[in-house]
Amino acid sequence: MTRALARIRGAFDGAGVTGRLHAVDIDSGAEISFGGDHPVVTASVHKLCLLVTLHQHAAEGRLDLTEQTECAPADRTSGPTGLGAMLDPVRMSLRDAAYLMMAVSDNGAADVLLARVGLDAVNDTTARLGLTHTYAVHTFGEFLATIKEDAGPGGAQALADPYVIARLRALDPARTNRSTPRDMTRLLGSVWRDEACPPEQGAALRRLLGLQVWPHRMASGFPFDDIHVAGKTGSLPTVRNEVGVIEYPDGGRYAVAVFTRAASTAANLPRADAVIGTTAAIAVDALRGGA
Repeated sequence: MTRALARIRGAFDGAGVTGRLHAVDIDSGAEISFGGDHPVVTASVHKLCLLVTLHQHAAEGRLDLTEQTECAPADRTSGPTGLGAMLDPVRMSLRDAAYLMMAVSDNGAADVLLARVGLDAVNDTTARLGLTHTYAVHTFGEFLATIKEDAGPGGAQALADPYVIARLRALDPARTNRSTPRDMTRLLGSVWRDEACPPEQGAALRRLLGLQVWPHRMASGFPFDDIHVAGKTGSLPTVRNEVGVIEYPDGGRYAVAVFTRAASTAANLPRADAVIGTTAAIAVDALRGGA
């Protein structure tokens, strides 16, 4: 493991990011940690906690996933994908909103679901699952509003300024939605072992995590047709995250959480995206006995 940790450190350094990682064999419990207990900003990774809460409520009969919801344009949380990018009224089921939330990280769909289950319920869920360092402070609309407010009159262009970045509450784990890499792998393990929800709901959760459309982070480290990667990304200025499960054809399954913070404020940093896959692959290889 020492060699693997050195390689992980080198990969993060080479990509120009500060990285935190935790990986665990879901069945044996063997693990590798590189800052795995360090508090991190979850960004859209927190949508996984909401998804689990939604399906727990469905399992308990507190809601029906086929329940229809109206999404008026004026009431939507903004965003570049899904409902936030649509111009007309939309009617859809809760489970289809969950699909948009996970597949394209739709903030509007996430807040539709939060309006249905409540932020307190999400925190109750993470507490019951023993995720003691995981907490949601804001809805996704509120979260985005803090960025707009903290950026000031310069708007989105101001986010290229390191001094502006330094004052964003959204980048401070003490003041926004937060977790640790270890908490996130614990959550993923509970989903894959059907501990977070009954098997029917667990299968639905795993399906949705497998439908994410972004292949440029964790999945980039496993470019093989017989290895399945299911996960959820999270992005903010200077922040690139992903948590996921890698499943091998021999039955091996590994939960990995990688959280990064770049020194550069550039919006496009391919190396910072790719290092998530690189370090996840190093960690999984070590757990499989390769390092």
